[in-house]
Amino acid sequence: MDFFISSAYAQADAGGQPSGIFNLIFFGGFALIFYFLIWRPQSKRAKEQRELLSSLNKGDEVMTNGGLLGKLGKVDDNYVVVEIAENVEVKMQKASVAAVLPKGTLKSI
Repeated sequence: MDFFISSAYAQADAGGQPSGIFNLIFFGGFALIFYFLIWRPQSKRAKEQRELLSSLNKGDEVMTNGGLLGKLGKVDDNYVVVEIAENVEVKMQKASVAAVLPKGTLKSI
């Protein structure tokens, strides 16, 4: 039956196990990729959001995470009051503010 299917023979052991230094370099490279692609950009965005929230003042024009545009009426430690129309105010968590808009944006819309 050897003439239909060629026999497979085991190849001699050429190199053995990869060296420990190779594994160390591999995991070090993986850690660097993880740091530069995931952890560093995420911490940078979180820092920018903390700075944005700490710089909120009464009268700033803001956009919330839900897409509401309005002017800040009252700024507290955890909450803000956003005036979305004349005599229409909404109390929201401070963390829901997504961006501070340039002055005059609400009048131009």
